[in-house]
Amino acid sequence: MYTVYAHRGSSGTYPEHTRAAYLHALAEGADGIECDVHLSADEIPICFHDSSLERTTNGSGSVASKTLSQLRRLDVVSWKGVRIPDQYGAASEQVVTLEELIDLMLHAQRPLGLAIELKHPSPFGRRLEESVLTVLMRKGWDPETSRIGNIKVSLMSFDPDAIDYLLDTVPGYHLCQLLSVLDEDKARGLGLITRNAVRYLMRRVHLGALKHLDAGAAGIAGPGVAYAREHPEAVRRWVARGLRARVWTVNTEEDVEFLASLGVTEFTSDVPGRIRQFLDHKLEACA
Repeated sequence: MYTVYAHRGSSGTYPEHTRAAYLHALAEGADGIECDVHLSADEIPICFHDSSLERTTNGSGSVASKTLSQLRRLDVVSWKGVRIPDQYGAASEQVVTLEELIDLMLHAQRPLGLAIELKHPSPFGRRLEESVLTVLMRKGWDPETSRIGNIKVSLMSFDPDAIDYLLDTVPGYHLCQLLSVLDEDKARGLGLITRNAVRYLMRRVHLGALKHLDAGAAGIAGPGVAYAREHPEAVRRWVARGLRARVWTVNTEEDVEFLASLGVTEFTSDVPGRIRQFLDHKLEACA
């Protein structure tokens, strides 16, 4: 059985992490939704990818420096250059909290997965995890089954320390250790001391993630497509050891075919409707 998660909602069609992107993902038949979570200045878990506002809003500064009320006044739509259909809400309704996303998914009344990525580094430290867990508990979440009604929740992070922290509350089966290709060139242009410090941190996080996956501490391996293509043997090894593999960001049929050959069963995509349709046809052809 293959599962398709909508990456930041149907972000290939509508602005990422907006009400429109999430509702369209549900309408397209996505099996689940992936969201990134930061805390606002008033410590409310907000569905937002970047730590800063410049790329996807008309604002500036950090998400953490703005209250929910201030974030709701930002234009999070225009940068995408598409019109939001009336049924997906007004432009002023597009900023979504984690709790509101859960409500949208509960309203769908069909089995869904919710993959929550905890974004680090966070100026709030582990209060990010605690705030997310508080929201989940308030919505009726059962940590053992990781269910809220029709929703199966998994928690994800690139930060292995976040996974360690969550293991005190959440069974490892419901945790996803994310992993990307180690690219130390991202530190280029920084001063020597800062560059070395950033590269050290990148290596530490990368090696910590690999350690978690090889030890099976997290039950879900979350490499990017580029990592899976560079290290297919690692993905096969994790799957053979009983881990589920959930790969991001899978936007082409070619990538689906390749990843499926490695044993990957969960795909996170900007175009979930198209990938779901391809998988359905693939399954029909094999039946």
